[in-house]
Amino acid sequence: MNAKSDTSSLSSPLDKVKIVLAIAILVGGVAGYYIYEAAPTVLRVAGVIFSLAVAIAVFMTSDVGRELWRFIQGSRIELRKVVWPNRQETVQTTLVIIFFVVIMGIFFWLLDMFLAWAARMLTGQGG
Repeated sequence: MNAKSDTSSLSSPLDKVKIVLAIAILVGGVAGYYIYEAAPTVLRVAGVIFSLAVAIAVFMTSDVGRELWRFIQGSRIELRKVVWPNRQETVQTTLVIIFFVVIMGIFFWLLDMFLAWAARMLTGQGG
């Protein structure tokens, strides 16, 4: 393990407070949805969405949140490097998979029929 991963796994007490606060805000928003049953549904849903946004904002200020954001950014960069198949390759691959599934389905159906016949013969139920 390198020094970077050792220090990033240790979070400060303030980071732990931020994470707990983010969870509490989210739980509070969901609890508010059920507590204020008489309020219009649109306001209750807006409250949950607002609490989710605030919880995410608080979480992203912690070291764990910043690490998550760096991971997301790195994933987006890697995603841009992917060479996606064109339509012809996609259709050909799909047809090969469908053909293979049909062949395997027939194989397992025949195997099942044979094993059922063998079980009937072994138990004396077949004629």
